[in-house]
Amino acid sequence: MLAAMGTTATEKIVARHAVGLRPGQTVRAGDYVTIRPKHLMTHDNTGAVIPKFKSIGATKVFDPKQPVFAIDHDIQNKTPENLGKYAKIEAFAHEHGIDYYPPGRGIAHQVMIEEGYVTPGSLCVGSDSHSNIYGAIGACGTPVVRTDAAAIWATGETWWQIPDQVQVVLEGQLPAGATGKDVIITLCGHFKNDEVLNCCLEFTGPGVAKLSIEERMTISNMTTEWGALTGMFPFDDVLKQFLLERARYFAKRGKRIPYTDADVERWWNERDTFAADADAHYAKIVTLDLSTVSPHVSGPNSVKEMAPAAALEREKIKVNRAYLMSCVNARLSDFEAAAKVFSGNGSARKVASGVAFYVAAASSDVESQARSLGYWQTLMDAGAIALPPGCGACIGLGQGTLEEGEVGISATNRNFEGRMGDRTALCYLASPVVVAESACRGYIAAPSGSATDVRGDCKVLPAPKRDAGAQDIIDGFPERITGRALYLPLDNLNTDGIYGKDVTYRDDITREQQGQYAMLNYDPNFQSIAQAGDIIVGGSNFGTGSSREQAATALASRGIRLVIAATSGQTYKRNAFNNGFIVLECPALTDQLAEMFADQARSGTRTIPGPTIDIDFAKSTVTCNGKTHTFGTLSETAQRLVVAGGSEAVVQGQLAAS
Repeated sequence: MLAAMGTTATEKIVARHAVGLRPGQTVRAGDYVTIRPKHLMTHDNTGAVIPKFKSIGATKVFDPKQPVFAIDHDIQNKTPENLGKYAKIEAFAHEHGIDYYPPGRGIAHQVMIEEGYVTPGSLCVGSDSHSNIYGAIGACGTPVVRTDAAAIWATGETWWQIPDQVQVVLEGQLPAGATGKDVIITLCGHFKNDEVLNCCLEFTGPGVAKLSIEERMTISNMTTEWGALTGMFPFDDVLKQFLLERARYFAKRGKRIPYTDADVERWWNERDTFAADADAHYAKIVTLDLSTVSPHVSGPNSVKEMAPAAALEREKIKVNRAYLMSCVNARLSDFEAAAKVFSGNGSARKVASGVAFYVAAASSDVESQARSLGYWQTLMDAGAIALPPGCGACIGLGQGTLEEGEVGISATNRNFEGRMGDRTALCYLASPVVVAESACRGYIAAPSGSATDVRGDCKVLPAPKRDAGAQDIIDGFPERITGRALYLPLDNLNTDGIYGKDVTYRDDITREQQGQYAMLNYDPNFQSIAQAGDIIVGGSNFGTGSSREQAATALASRGIRLVIAATSGQTYKRNAFNNGFIVLECPALTDQLAEMFADQARSGTRTIPGPTIDIDFAKSTVTCNGKTHTFGTLSETAQRLVVAGGSEAVVQGQLAAS
């Protein structure tokens, strides 16, 4: 055991929002806690949470001021079905007294910060994988899944296993031409071996003070793509000034004042209560010298592969579409930077022939400011195509999605295969400046900045080892499971691949029907190979990406018994157990199958039937072809979720008891 030590900012904030702790009790990584978040955001998926809320027997929202509804994903869809869904969401909000922001107000994460719901030291969650963005405001922001959302509506609470924490030390200062987007692209590409997978990140170091709040929002947002569950910046002078400006704006506006100058000063005086102790323990320390960050581009179709924009410029990679939108980069400073690309040096440049350049603000407020300052008109005069404030093409919905064989460069946060359109298209990620310059020239390019060698390292620190061992099995939970292994030889298999965007927001597909759509975006042959009772064995970071719950329920619907992966996305694992579906982590088993089927994997086969495997939950072991491997014990908390059929049934029991 480690000696007594201080606590991290994450641990302090979680403890502030934990329910049922003993006086003076601290919480640590690995602990299961019941939390009561300050706020919970849902967007278009509110339509799917409502029936979950009703199905658990809830009739009223526990705290109507806790949820926030902001519609942003499919707002270009004017079909009667989609408009009807939005009408039902708005009616539910009015019925229960919940704050509701209609289509066109903006992307939900931007609204949560603009409207003052996120505050320093708070724990705010969202039913969306990019809820990490709240960390820019000194909060612990993390995604929850739809089932969690229904439980929070009903009881105000949910469960959470506290992840390991990683300190990210930013040194130096960004050189001219580099941006916050380049920082997170560099972090994703330089530290690409799952260094921060499923961890909570705390950004520190002298370089933090040199970053604006909008740059911090960009970095926090894309810690999701880096593999983390939170990405939190400290409450410093820069954030204090931002909050004071917002407080004065709220006072001038005169309606719905979430906080005042006095509140900001009070939080400032109390900041030590949610700041990391000097002797806090971190699982790792990652260090990056900001002075070595230059304009970089991620891709194609991967955030882990990056190259200097200057190097790609020499290759003259032709682009068909360019995008300045999304919750990661569509704020005022982004439009200012893009406008300068087209109007700098007194010349009026145009979007290149053959390129479609789409722009959408993160919110109606941002668009209004960009218009008043002339940035918006500069982009329109250059030939940009305006879209409403929302997600749109970033998630492959609405106008402008990538078509077969096209190449896109985007200031969005995710470039997974098929995410922004056709799965044969190639997508690169870059800063708004690089996107604008590329749209102007017709190929990937940067207006300034040269390639530099990135300086950064990762130090792993010792921590108590949690060994697998004997585990009590509760009534109703199977002591053993045996089935055929179905090996999927791919790391970072994302939820878009497991359950595609084309069906994610279709509420007319029942859970029983979801199975027929499972894995089609990953491997169209999966459906003909998979059999009821199969056990999927995946690579590392299985289920990364979007928080869509159907990526777990579709596999259960298809008859898959459980998933064993080298590692799994924390949100995916949460979705699974919240629906009574088992996800285990056993890298040794993945390694064994990878060796057995190396030739087939190299040939491009994506779904490989394997041998029978035997899982012993009491001993926490899995046996395959005579080799036995251990996995982490499946706790009684997880077993109860499986036996009950998911957290909805557990919550039903709570409601009945109360």
